[in-house]
Amino acid sequence: MINQKQKQLRKEMAPYEKSATRKSILQLINTFVPFVLLWVLAYQSINISYVLTVLLAIVAGGFLVRIFIIFHDCCHYSFFKKRKANDILGTITGILTLFPYRQWQHDHSVHHATSSNLDKRGTGDIWMLTVDEYLEASKMTRLKYRLYRNPFIMFVLGPIYQFLIRNRFNRKGARKKERMSTYLTNVVIVALVVLLGLTIGWIPFLVIQGTIFMVSGASGIWLFYVQHTFEDSYFEEDEHWEYVRAAVEGSSFYKLPKILQWITGNIGYHHVHHLSPRIPNYQLAEAHENTFPLQQVPTVTLGTSIASLKFHLWDEEKKNFVGFRTIKKKIAQERAKKSKVGRPVKSS
Repeated sequence: MINQKQKQLRKEMAPYEKSATRKSILQLINTFVPFVLLWVLAYQSINISYVLTVLLAIVAGGFLVRIFIIFHDCCHYSFFKKRKANDILGTITGILTLFPYRQWQHDHSVHHATSSNLDKRGTGDIWMLTVDEYLEASKMTRLKYRLYRNPFIMFVLGPIYQFLIRNRFNRKGARKKERMSTYLTNVVIVALVVLLGLTIGWIPFLVIQGTIFMVSGASGIWLFYVQHTFEDSYFEEDEHWEYVRAAVEGSSFYKLPKILQWITGNIGYHHVHHLSPRIPNYQLAEAHENTFPLQQVPTVTLGTSIASLKFHLWDEEKKNFVGFRTIKKKIAQERAKKSKVGRPVKSS
């Protein structure tokens, strides 16, 4: 239930929810022009050194993250005033970032509507189990979950699975417009890959685009992960879940250095974004700085964010994240209980 303070907080976001066409176009220019230029320079540098090629591709990968943020805004209809303009740009940026526009728009909308709700997990979010769920799970489920939470699998193999496999198929029950969006995205991606591969050569293309893909993919998953996985986050069962609290307490303020804040399109102000998804990325910082309650939210820095890698399970009793190591004792106790139950009683 939304109380008066929460209503007031949401009301204070209204002035920032209007997109500015001039700012949007400027962002398109300062994002796409450097990305294309870096791609061309990376190709030209192949005759000099593949090391230089990879370095240029890494920087280009950062700009692809920025392109994804524009795509993300289009999915919320916040980048341009007109819905049609968002749909067109969203489809184009979706092709570049390997995300079918309508498919991701659906999943991400569900994520916003259910974020931090323990009873409505599973769509558009990272797989998370509570301590009790983990203890009650089968050995196979535990193994799968531990593998899923392994940093190498999540941030290296994860992008490969997400972008090359999962995103290429429609979800069950998808409507025609969503299915057609996925088909169109797949066809154009294949056409572009074949065209560039045949034009500049497959090895140069794979070195450049492969590097860009891995850098942007790993960075994107990391940003999403760290902004919902911090020690004192917010998770509640549906009965007690509150949208505003989920936004400002279940989404962190990722305080990044200015250059990284710019390249990631201010997505570090994740609490502001979850509170009001209609705010364009270029106005998130202003909304945060001009709204005192939003400055009191959980803050994560580049240094402290590394600690999130040890948070694996949500402890419903203590209301915080814990690691696998902290529940070893509980697992041992559970095994001891089971062994006692199964032990035959000695007759006197």
